[in-house]
Amino acid sequence: MDRSEKTELVSSLRGTFENANIVVVAHYIGLNVDDMNDLRAKMRDAGASFKVTKNRLTRLALEGTPYDQLSDLFTGPTAIAYSDDPVAPAKVAVEFAKKNDKLVVLGGAMGDVRLDDNAIKQLATLPSLDELRAKIVGMLNTPATRIAGVLQAPGGQVARVLSARSQQSEAA
Repeated sequence: MDRSEKTELVSSLRGTFENANIVVVAHYIGLNVDDMNDLRAKMRDAGASFKVTKNRLTRLALEGTPYDQLSDLFTGPTAIAYSDDPVAPAKVAVEFAKKNDKLVVLGGAMGDVRLDDNAIKQLATLPSLDELRAKIVGMLNTPATRIAGVLQAPGGQVARVLSARSQQSEAA
């Protein structure tokens, strides 16, 4: 990799760090290609990204970003997971690490708030942004369906009373 490629990689990583809402740092010692592709696919499905990084270049990219405090985590075979959704990368990384002990979550950060591995695990237990949106929409729809049912009930009752009255009149 020549100097221009390294400069381009650093600027690309800096853009990633400036735009991400969360960054999760992990070691991937011993993960084979199939496992790595599986992890990347799960991240992509959750709306997150997973990238193997070069430590020295990543530390350069971290300078001047809110994630500058993570530079000490970049030793050994390191990768990052990042996303706009603050829960998705943590959830996927923790679930994958439970099934595969070769991925070790080291920590991360949300903006300028540093998170240790336990905080990442707790974050992974929260519902994702899409799940929260679905719950809100469900809560908003429930009163509307109840209101529609209440509004329809008197009309139905009036129709039944009128029908019964007309049947009484015909019988008499």
